[in-house]
Amino acid sequence: MPRLLLFLVALIALLVPSSAAPAATPQVRSTAPTFNGGVYAIAHRGATVYVGGSFTAATVAGRTYPRERLAAFDSRTGRLLDWAPRADGVVRALAATADSVYVAGGFHRIDGEARDSLARVHPTSGDLKSFRHTLAGTAYALAAGNGRLYLGGSFTDVSGQKRSNLAAFSLTTGVLDPRWRPAADDTVHALAVTGPRVYLGGGFHTVNAVKGTLRLAGVNGVSGIVEPRFRPRVPAEVRAISLDPLGVHVATAGRGGRAIAYGWTGALRWQRVFDGDASAIVTTGGITYVGGHFDSACVTERNGLKGGCVDGARARFKLAAVTSKGQLTGWAPTANGVIGVRVLAVNHVAGTIEAGGDFTMINGQDRRRFAAF
Repeated sequence: MPRLLLFLVALIALLVPSSAAPAATPQVRSTAPTFNGGVYAIAHRGATVYVGGSFTAATVAGRTYPRERLAAFDSRTGRLLDWAPRADGVVRALAATADSVYVAGGFHRIDGEARDSLARVHPTSGDLKSFRHTLAGTAYALAAGNGRLYLGGSFTDVSGQKRSNLAAFSLTTGVLDPRWRPAADDTVHALAVTGPRVYLGGGFHTVNAVKGTLRLAGVNGVSGIVEPRFRPRVPAEVRAISLDPLGVHVATAGRGGRAIAYGWTGALRWQRVFDGDASAIVTTGGITYVGGHFDSACVTERNGLKGGCVDGARARFKLAAVTSKGQLTGWAPTANGVIGVRVLAVNHVAGTIEAGGDFTMINGQDRRRFAAF
């Protein structure tokens, strides 16, 4: 190949960014609202972003508005919407469908009406809709699919019916599904749906007393039967799940934290170790984004008794990105705080990655509890 052509090829490689590696210093969008308390959950319906958490106010363009643990805004402009149902306790999970926004958490009332940990709200008016159940325990996760709303948490009873940390409701009638009743023997923190399968993550030891379902399992979305071919080996409690065409990704707590990718049979594809809990994970465009309490990504898979990296580390303050081969990318926004990032979401309309949590600064900018990149 002529030298001039070689030079041009090399120059193009330097100037054109790789589609497999996001920018190392991502721009933080300044138009999104900020919040005076933690953001625990994010959901989307078109260009609308719904957020839930422990906040009581949202700020946009220097002006503060009351928003009691629920809020919505236009992701294209950052404009805060009038959607403002009032929850009297923390909101931990959201799921949006074409005609509803489902809410779960530690509340007892929405807009002054009794709702025990679960509610259904109109997606544009914010009016409370008919969907009322009682829950003996705590709700942590929601997901919609297969004509059902799936619920995970730490509970023993739903509306007088025995349920072991998992339940499902009809999206049409709101009725508790009598058939879908897999039983997890401990807390379910995360749910993800793809086709007829529902993936569960948490601190449980077994699902339906089936061996090989420690902390992560797949079940049929209609029958609740455990997926027989999916048998991962997860080293610590699962806090979040994301899916892509290649398999299942999880964020784990424990000694330090890990982002782990499994194939559809549960075979390990790759893992990254951090010096603190990984509590949020999403995957898009072949890149897996991770959020949590960590300040460093370990160079190897080894860490010490208190979670610290043994063989060296790279600074990653609460946020990191990993390629489909498990390689750490240069994407490294800097978030502050002890808890850091609680939730991550992909906004396909705005083309952004969204982070919620307890941070107040991103890359030195005022980004209280919510940021979009």
